[in-house]
Amino acid sequence: MFVVSLTYKVPQDIVDYHRAAHMAWVKEAFDAGVFLASGRRVPAVGGVLLSSVDRATLDASLARDPFFSNGVAEFEIIEFKATSVAKGFENLLEA
Repeated sequence: MFVVSLTYKVPQDIVDYHRAAHMAWVKEAFDAGVFLASGRRVPAVGGVLLSSVDRATLDASLARDPFFSNGVAEFEIIEFKATSVAKGFENLLEA
């Protein structure tokens, strides 16, 4: 499983300019099964994505994000193995 932390590298007006295209990409990635969850960081300095696909699939998807291709955000990818989860989230456990 992967946590992807996005941190904006540009002023907010440039982030806002690219936001609609980024959100369209997020929707496409959810539809393709790439992400399990996403949201803005608090304070709003970037975002967070949660994914359980393989690394190659994740990297290919992230490369298509307008925030990446336009230099809006830097991405930190953290891999982890979920070994304990709350009731109802058993699907996040790795086999």
